[in-house]
Amino acid sequence: MEMLQGVSKQHLRPCAVVGYGVKIFLPSPPNYVTRSPGLWTGVDECHTTLHKELRDVGRLVLVPPSSPMNRARLSLRASNLAVRMSCTAASNRTLEGKVAVVTASTEGIGLAIAKQLARDGAKVMISSRKQEKVNEAVLQMEKEEKGCSVKGVVCHVAKAEHRKNLIEQQNKTKVVLHFLQTLHHFGGIDILVSNAAANPVFGPILQTPEEGWDKIFDVNVKSAFLLAKDIIPLMEKKGGGSVIFISSLAAFRPQEYIGAYCVSKTALVGLTKVLAEECGHMGVRINCIAPGMIKTNFSEAFWKNDAVFKEFLKIVPLGRIGLSNDIGGAVSFLSSDQASYITGETLVISGGIHSRL
Repeated sequence: MEMLQGVSKQHLRPCAVVGYGVKIFLPSPPNYVTRSPGLWTGVDECHTTLHKELRDVGRLVLVPPSSPMNRARLSLRASNLAVRMSCTAASNRTLEGKVAVVTASTEGIGLAIAKQLARDGAKVMISSRKQEKVNEAVLQMEKEEKGCSVKGVVCHVAKAEHRKNLIEQQNKTKVVLHFLQTLHHFGGIDILVSNAAANPVFGPILQTPEEGWDKIFDVNVKSAFLLAKDIIPLMEKKGGGSVIFISSLAAFRPQEYIGAYCVSKTALVGLTKVLAEECGHMGVRINCIAPGMIKTNFSEAFWKNDAVFKEFLKIVPLGRIGLSNDIGGAVSFLSSDQASYITGETLVISGGIHSRL
């Protein structure tokens, strides 16, 4: 690391390593950012001549004094850079020839997962409740992930007939037939990512109405189980596969006012363990991912509230909110042969928030 005159390494403390040689150092004051040769972190708070010169050199950049919000913005920009570099880097194609089905995958975490799986070589089936959303997501993936193989279908996972259509090829509508032809062409299912979730209730758990409780568990738990129940035998016939449930940090750290949602996500962790025990001999691995707060429309009630967001950042060692792209790589890894000896596990992706021993 190139140093400014009069500044020694002991005055710097590492905050995060976000990949691809990008490191963040947070002294107080000021802050310094380092990067690998030829890469720029995108920090734009360079106003003085000295700052601009350092920016041009590109190895050491002086930015304003540290604060929780500055730290979060800085880390987020560096993370965004790592994501962009990941997207443009040569892929290892670790999922070449695999077929993946991702539920609730037209935006947010689901779409990011679908993109990463496609980038790594999988043929991806995306699904969502609205045809318009499905069409938009397919076009977006085809544009951004050149050469990827992706198709989409309307599927409300809480509806039995939709799940049946998704798997057993019995619906005769034009939309679903198009999807089924693609599924038949792909030759089966190797990867299932159950990402669909709902939370229509906000308040103390004892005030949760029965219909709200039922909807949360129908979408978050029951549909995930029934979809896995139908797809796992297909995976066994192909010689194995990977099922990944998307749970939440809330499974380990209950959040105020979303109690029923927290319980449903805890149930997914239990489901993962039970299925892993029973499906190991089939060659089917069952794992779970528990994201922390991720910047999506689903969680905007939290991160759009400045007071809540500032308090949240205080408990995140990496000092930033998560991005949808932070989840895709983990799902791809657990879906690949690189994770062939991993089953029954829940991977927490929370920026370092403590969740268990």
